[in-house]
Amino acid sequence: MKERNLRNGYTTGTCASAAAKAAALFLLTGICPQEADVVLPGGKTVRIAVKPCDEERSAWQFQVQKDAGDDPDVTHGAWVCAGVQELDDQGLEEQRQRGQGYWLETYPNLYLAGGTGVGMATRPGLSCPVGHAAINPVPRRMILEAVDQVCRRAAFDGKLLVEVAIPEGVLLAEKTFNPRLGIEGGISILGTTGIVKPMSEEALLATIRLDIHMQAVNGGGILLMAPGNYGEAFLQEEWQIPLGKAVLCSNFVGEAVEMIGGEGLQAVLFVGHIGKLIKVAAGRTNTHSKYGDGRMEELAGITEQICREASGADSGQKAAGYQVVGQVRACNTTEEALSLLKEAGLDKKVLQYVAQKVRRQMLRWSGGTLDIQVVVFSSAQKEIGETDGARRLLERWRKTVRWD
Repeated sequence: MKERNLRNGYTTGTCASAAAKAAALFLLTGICPQEADVVLPGGKTVRIAVKPCDEERSAWQFQVQKDAGDDPDVTHGAWVCAGVQELDDQGLEEQRQRGQGYWLETYPNLYLAGGTGVGMATRPGLSCPVGHAAINPVPRRMILEAVDQVCRRAAFDGKLLVEVAIPEGVLLAEKTFNPRLGIEGGISILGTTGIVKPMSEEALLATIRLDIHMQAVNGGGILLMAPGNYGEAFLQEEWQIPLGKAVLCSNFVGEAVEMIGGEGLQAVLFVGHIGKLIKVAAGRTNTHSKYGDGRMEELAGITEQICREASGADSGQKAAGYQVVGQVRACNTTEEALSLLKEAGLDKKVLQYVAQKVRRQMLRWSGGTLDIQVVVFSSAQKEIGETDGARRLLERWRKTVRWD
């Protein structure tokens, strides 16, 4: 069967630009458009359907329903609204003094503000200043350029306030990385090309890179990192670390290590479930299943290695270990394998060995420039393995990073 081509969509920035242009057109000319043309950063012009806001949203003049194409974007289908109102000189100055929106020298008579559902930046390191609406640089220019086109067409030389809102933004933000990144009260108005391309590895890596950058800006040179929710939950439940304090690197462990080094960080404490970290121990920079599995082979190999290294005093355990190697290889999950290893008295040793091997792999990927410590855990067996410096690094992190 031929693979279906994925359909592109439009960013929130493009939608906001179309809504703002329609609102300006209605205010300055009385024309009530059904579509608005928007010039994308690459120079291409797209035509977006617009419509007046209903009575419940009477504060907003026009709206666009976001179409994210085939991308699993949480904002797909959400309404992006914009209103435009005239200001006098004092009104424009008051908006500038308030300082929560944006005034650009290129468009001196326009001021852009964020309304309901548009988040506010609360931490440094974002592309929006602290205390300002989370409208990224490219959408800022797109929105103001769209309104300026109408001003020139209508020969209008007065001042305008352009306000963008996303009525569902507060609820939608809970499904995004925004709270983790320090954007509160809504979502961001995003976009660099104006087009949403279906989620790719490049997009995921960009999110991870931003998260690492934010932690570097706000931290003390030490980073907490986990592959995903399991590791983050472990940090919260076992060590009382609030959610959002660890970078979630997904499957991209090797790439994340390179990003960490590039941010000038000194150390990383990597925490993860055995099912994910066993792949890292095997040398996989990306733990996605499409790059292979090999979990049981690696776990069985480590068990066999531990048995070979066991001293004579552990001869009984050594024999039990050799006996369980084949059973481990035949298991479907790492938790199932660890239950067998627990019966043989080897689960703790295996987890310790995995943690040490993960550390060696990550040190190799970093070129030895980072202090890397590792914690690997089993949810079902309630056991952890850790490298010798893991607790030391955790305490350093507690002392140097604002985390409570």
